[in-house]
Amino acid sequence: MADPKGFLTTDREVAKTRPVEERVKDWNEVYVPGSLLPIISKQAGRCMDCGIPFCHNGCPLGNLIPEWNDYAYREDWSAASERLHATNNFPEFTGRLCPAPCESACVLGINQPAVTIKNVEVSIIDKAWDSGDVTPQPPERLSGKTVAVIGSGPAGLAAAQQLTRAGHTVAVYERADRIGGLLRYGIPAFKMEKSHINRRIEQMRAEGTKFRTETEIGRDIDAAKLRRRYDAVVIAAGATVSRDLPVPGRELNGIHFAMEYLPLANKVQEGDLTVAPITAEGKHVVVIGGGDTGADCVGTAHRQGAASVTQLEIMPRPGDERNPGQPWPTFPMLYKVTSAHEEGGERIYAVSTTHFEGSEPEEGETVGNVKYLHLVEVEFKDGKLEQQPGTERRIPAELVTLAMGFTGTDQANGLVQQFGLELDARGNIARDADFATNVPGVYVAGDAGRGQSLIVWAIAEGRSAARGVDRFLTGASELHAPIKPTDRALTV
Repeated sequence: MADPKGFLTTDREVAKTRPVEERVKDWNEVYVPGSLLPIISKQAGRCMDCGIPFCHNGCPLGNLIPEWNDYAYREDWSAASERLHATNNFPEFTGRLCPAPCESACVLGINQPAVTIKNVEVSIIDKAWDSGDVTPQPPERLSGKTVAVIGSGPAGLAAAQQLTRAGHTVAVYERADRIGGLLRYGIPAFKMEKSHINRRIEQMRAEGTKFRTETEIGRDIDAAKLRRRYDAVVIAAGATVSRDLPVPGRELNGIHFAMEYLPLANKVQEGDLTVAPITAEGKHVVVIGGGDTGADCVGTAHRQGAASVTQLEIMPRPGDERNPGQPWPTFPMLYKVTSAHEEGGERIYAVSTTHFEGSEPEEGETVGNVKYLHLVEVEFKDGKLEQQPGTERRIPAELVTLAMGFTGTDQANGLVQQFGLELDARGNIARDADFATNVPGVYVAGDAGRGQSLIVWAIAEGRSAARGVDRFLTGASELHAPIKPTDRALTV
């Protein structure tokens, strides 16, 4: 145990954010650079090194949290980095983007604020990069086996790195022009600057992983031919089909999926565009969906100079404390104020969109531009959603982003059909306990098989699928596999 009295003598202290008026003028990460390291050793010392560390089970990766907390408390950053990387390929991603289910399962969290596990994690890995402790780990020998990984999000990258280090020759195929999947174009730079992705890609290249961008399997390359070219295939293409809102007026100009809006803002930051074709500048913006993607739209709209930002959520406002149905150590649904919400805007709960109202089409156009969104208050009664009479109203809406989640893997490109893959009852690619599909040698990891989920689950699935592939190719595997496809840990 690092500090036997740390949880009694040290209060929880989290990363400091830059002033709102400063950070909304740029796209840099919202946190004050270097503000964590001076406090993080004491924060790590709050860890009680529990006899049964529930944080292990709260984390899908099974991170060795008490161990690297102890090393961080003692400021042995090299050892802390080694233990951190033992279970997590990309802690700089999870340390910035994961909602930290480990903290919800922290034993200290029963009656005190939990250990700042996420902040300790990101401090360790940032220090490791700065100190040169993160180096390529190429395999000692090659197996002679080849693997194709479809998709370069966190699941695909984790699977690729694990398999490369196991000695297989791995090629990652990405349909976008840069590697990273949603990490690259779905996550705004103010949440994670893209330099963190770039240096991991360089590490993976140095280890031997090959990358093929602007190549969509199913369209540019026939999936069945790809299967014949490689000894094994890992599908990590994500769940990229956005949930739509089929109400009157949906066809109006100015209504976009979040994944149409956010990538354009990221492309401006990459230098590909001078101005985003879809921008919130000077507009009344409405974001439909109360999750993390919706918050990303809110923060992006602030930086683009929106006249107003309103976020709508169909569910009631969550409570500030756990409700009896979500006891410790489960992951509770709590009211959360993200950095984007700190920057302004309004959040409206328990409402449903009835229709959109727009302008008359201009000459040469078939539809007009959205001007208003009509909503009504709703309430769940006996498990059914009921509109409340007399609560209808309209709000200004000149740009609307739909951030209501994703429904499954894109089947329009022919990948599922060309492989001959079976789907499960939810429309995801079906797999067995080794993450293998019904097609021999074809495996699936991440949202493509699991459905929309968290980054930490994606990395865990990529690592576990890699173990399945390694066993398929060699008959045995020493790769770390944290989960099975049916696992839900404590994050239901």
